[in-house]
Amino acid sequence: MVGPRAKEKLLDASLSLFRERGFAGTTVDDLCERAGVTKGAFFHHFESKDALGVAAVEHWSRTTGSLFHSAPYHQTPDALGRIRAYLALRKSLIRGELAQFTCVAGTLVQETYASHPDIRAACANSIFGHAQTLVEDFAAAMKERRVSAGVTPESLAAHTQCVLQGAFILAKTRGEPRVAVESVEHLERYLELLFSPGPKRRPARAKTRPLRKSQTPSRTPSNERTMP
Repeated sequence: MVGPRAKEKLLDASLSLFRERGFAGTTVDDLCERAGVTKGAFFHHFESKDALGVAAVEHWSRTTGSLFHSAPYHQTPDALGRIRAYLALRKSLIRGELAQFTCVAGTLVQETYASHPDIRAACANSIFGHAQTLVEDFAAAMKERRVSAGVTPESLAAHTQCVLQGAFILAKTRGEPRVAVESVEHLERYLELLFSPGPKRRPARAKTRPLRKSQTPSRTPSNERTMP
């Protein structure tokens, strides 16, 4: 099989295998076996495993981009509500086996950032490209809530991806998803604090002027009873 279907199968196989075994731990033979194609078909479509690595990240970006583009959180009327719903969606996707919910771009860049610059660049485009889809909502939320605490919409959008990618790493260290869910929940709390109204100031107390001598109340002798 050397037609377009073979290429699609190889790309789909790469998404699962790279998350299961890493880039170095996945061979061309592994990819062909998982995809059900011949080695000749592989090299018909890809010059090398490195070339497939770049194509796999781009395939990942298209696949996940379609998922998030059509997600219902975009229909939430206010900007902060859309951000909340986005994080709720991300949290709901953290389930099952590690290879089912971890990020292909985040997985590959940790392993290839120094040795495979083309793959690193593809991973950067994937992660920051996704972050860019959140910038408009962060900008609107900052304007609506009057947030200007030394942050930018771009830095907030990038921070969400920092937490998510770190959450995936923690999940790998524990071998289960719960710690990743907790990380997203901490991010949710941080954003609620950032976008919550500032503390209400108490009205300043009126300054009391000292009484003039004529205004000084007379003291009642200690041996006299006062009227109730």
